[in-house]
Parts: sequence; C-alpha cells; structure tokens
Amino acid sequence: MPRKTLYIARHAKSSWDDMTLSDFERPLNKRGERDAPFMAQLLKDKGIQPDLILSSPANRAKSTAEIYHETLGGELRFDERIYEATAMSLFYLVQEAFETYDSVMLVGHNPGLTELNDMLCDKSIYNIPTAGVVGIIFNQKVASHTGKALFFEYPKKYQ
Repeated sequence: MPRKTLYIARHAKSSWDDMTLSDFERPLNKRGERDAPFMAQLLKDKGIQPDLILSSPANRAKSTAEIYHETLGGELRFDERIYEATAMSLFYLVQEAFETYDSVMLVGHNPGLTELNDMLCDKSIYNIPTAGVVGIIFNQKVASHTGKALFFEYPKKYQ
C-alpha cells in the first residue's frame, strides 16, 4: 500500500454576529478571514499539496477550504456527510477518499475532527482549535492508532 497522508483542518473562526443565521450558514469572522490565509501559506511553506481537499459545505468550512484550495491546489469537493459527523463517520470518508487519493485534507468541525485525530494518530490532542491543522502519515494500513503525527499547527502558536 502506498503511503497515505491526512491533513485534518478545522474551519477558521466563525461569526456569531447575525443570530438569525443557522449554524450551517455562519460565515467566517474577521479573525477567521485573517487566520485561514495565514494557515494556508504556512502549509504551502511546509510543501503541503493535498491531492484532495474534502470539506463540509457549511459556510465557515467551505470558505476555509476555498482559501486552502486557492493556495495549496488539489481537487476541491464538498460533502454534506462531514457536517456534524462523528469520528467514525469521518474515518469511513477518509478511507473512501484514500481509495483514489494518497494525500487528503479534511476540512470540518469539532468534536469529530479532534476525535478522528485521537482515533487514528499516535499522539492525542485535547482540542484542534479553529484554523488548526494536524498532519498524519500512514506507512501501513489506515486504521486505529496506525498514523504517525507529522505536525500540529494553529494560528495562536505564531501570535
């Protein structure tokens, strides 16, 4: 099996200014609009080029994924199954994506993303913050605790 790389990316900070919007519709706030391009450039500087960016279609995740796509390239797809998904559901989506792609970025929401990291990776994380990205490499089959942590980046590390 070829080596597989998974990038778990939580959407950037969203706005709560308009309480008439549903959770799904909430946009990025000013901090999110600043942090997403910063993180995209940081990932580009690390040489990260996912084959596929698979994102929740929720507004805040979609906006984050579009910024990553513009900077990092790769194919961009939206999948409704990511919104409010459990770690196990996300795991199945990742396995499905790895059937075609060797490098996948998953853009979505907590708690599912943090739980997915903790399920797959050799290093647990208490919380992936907004705009945080975790890199995991699999040198064998993609299964529970077979991934090796490559990095854990988030904007506040650099502020």
